[in-house]
Amino acid sequence: MPGSPLHSPMALSTSPTSSMFKSKKRTATALGSPKTAASYLVEISEADARRLRANAPTATPALSLSSSITSDSEDPILRENDEYASARSALETPLRPPTSEQVFNTVHSEFGHCANEEYRSTSQHIPGTPLRHVVQEPPYYIVISTYISYLILICMGHIRDFVGKSFHTNSSRQLITRDGYAPLNSDFDSFYTRRLKKRMNECFGQPITGVAGRTVMLLDRYSPDYNTTQVFTGTRTRALNISSYNYLGFAQAKGGCADAVEESIRRYGVSSAGARLSGGSTDLHAQAEALVARFIGHEDALISSMGFATNSAYIPALVNKGCLVISDELNHASIRFGVRLSGANVRMFPHNDMVALENLLREVISQGQPKTHRPWKKILLIVEGLFSMEGTIVDLPRVMELKSKYKFYLWVDEAHSIGALGPHGRGVADYFGIDPRSIDILMGTFTKSFGAAGGYISGNKALIDRLRLRGYLGAYGEAMAPPVLMQIVSSMASIMGIAPPPLTSGSSTLRLSSTGGDAVAADPIHPGPAPQSLLPAWLTLDASLASGIEGRDRLRRLAFNSRYLHLGLKKLGFITYGIPESPIVPLLLFNPGKMNMFHRLMKEYSTPVVTVVVSYPACSLMTTRVRFCMSASHTKEDIDVVLRACDEIGDVLDLKHGLGRTERWAIDEVCERAVELAGRA
Repeated sequence: MPGSPLHSPMALSTSPTSSMFKSKKRTATALGSPKTAASYLVEISEADARRLRANAPTATPALSLSSSITSDSEDPILRENDEYASARSALETPLRPPTSEQVFNTVHSEFGHCANEEYRSTSQHIPGTPLRHVVQEPPYYIVISTYISYLILICMGHIRDFVGKSFHTNSSRQLITRDGYAPLNSDFDSFYTRRLKKRMNECFGQPITGVAGRTVMLLDRYSPDYNTTQVFTGTRTRALNISSYNYLGFAQAKGGCADAVEESIRRYGVSSAGARLSGGSTDLHAQAEALVARFIGHEDALISSMGFATNSAYIPALVNKGCLVISDELNHASIRFGVRLSGANVRMFPHNDMVALENLLREVISQGQPKTHRPWKKILLIVEGLFSMEGTIVDLPRVMELKSKYKFYLWVDEAHSIGALGPHGRGVADYFGIDPRSIDILMGTFTKSFGAAGGYISGNKALIDRLRLRGYLGAYGEAMAPPVLMQIVSSMASIMGIAPPPLTSGSSTLRLSSTGGDAVAADPIHPGPAPQSLLPAWLTLDASLASGIEGRDRLRRLAFNSRYLHLGLKKLGFITYGIPESPIVPLLLFNPGKMNMFHRLMKEYSTPVVTVVVSYPACSLMTTRVRFCMSASHTKEDIDVVLRACDEIGDVLDLKHGLGRTERWAIDEVCERAVELAGRA
């Protein structure tokens, strides 16, 4: 209820009960008991009620890490007297100081220092391993209580709308015409936003400042009017960042890639100042496209300045009226939007159900176009490599079998899989060991694994040349900015490694390997390293980046972190979706009332953790979830913190509905057996 202090959306970072939670949370058995959980929630309610009656303080009391601010402006005396100074230092400095032999060129708060080779794994499909994801169902009382929660919210929302319109209260003034104008949005269209989403707005749009790396600095805020407005307290919170698409940890302010970007600004400025076909194309664009094509394994590639528009603007250039698009039911909104713009017919099949897909192919090929039954001009199957809300991966081997049998074109969206899956980081094709040239179109983005922005499409040269002219972005879209291009080139080159120039000796030419040893046979499917001719002549990367050693290490760290968190949560008893190698780990919450509480309790943990909670329309009403995004920048100790926080909060909020109690592991056992649980050489 909006008047209930228990459901008050104000931030807990200023609540005096935070220290109470942090002092008690180490006792897992106490937290797991209903009496302790209930008493804790009651104390939160009382504290929130007092907080609402009082004026907003100008500063947060130094009770916990959530009251910490940047080290530049922090009072050292407060730091010494802060009982949670050790927790703060754990985010800023490693728990295990590096030895004299270990040299790290990254800031620990941006990219965690970890030299333990045991905490490494490989992202690769094992032949014979089933891919079909079996959805675990929650107990009936969870399903019933979730439906009842939504029913109460919807009924109360309609009652408040009716009363508000009748008596013109403040809650409904936005629906009333003003100065003779009709409302831009009808009350029905905005009902979900006003009556449901607004009640949990604290979970969304959390403002940050600084680098979105391993940790992030949150701007503390609270709401005195139930999320109508948010008021900043003037304090900041250093939190463990497990919500950003920083899969390989390239979102850094310092390092070789950042230095290359800085140099590109000096040489090219900050904007191309035009579209690609209108004077906005530079040599950096050509070099980036050539490097992307080599990285993916296709003949050619084009890049665009926006990932969403890469799908929505280029799909209409390939299909139109008389064509058929077959789409997975969980495909991203950008794919759905592009198909609608194209005017092509569209048919959907159940998520990753290859039997249903084959039955659909037989039907549409035999029946042809509606009414006329003429053959389709072309059939295009669009799937995602790694589904962003489920953490599941497309059954690409089976799709390729159907492709050779039924002769359709294939478009694979690798926005979340490129750079994150496969032993070489080449995406879903690399994960399964499939030649990428057998896939007609590979699309992806640079916003996730490469720490940049924009997207790409790769394919054969004839197709890409057509898309350059027929796609909307080529003629109308702003060309990608040079600093963004440089981030793409430097990060991608560090993953591939850079080939040294050939040494000529007499009539023979000897090419050394990137590590300076003997010549290494190139992978025929995923060639590498990148030749110097594809890179700017002035680009100089650190030895660890140019050799590809650091890039491979990031891939292996990401694989271990993803497997460890995913399998650790399952062993603790949570319901999760997806494959273990997926950097996206959804944890099911179900009940909408648990969204705010989970977000707040994670942020109020002794080491604050910032999370992303996902609700309708990004997922169904019944499958509300928190989506963890893993990164190579996280250390094993960071994931220990997340698992311990989830274990304790899961007991408080009753979230453990997965494995039976006899099959579960204790949290200490999960942390101690991490290498056994997640390691894969």
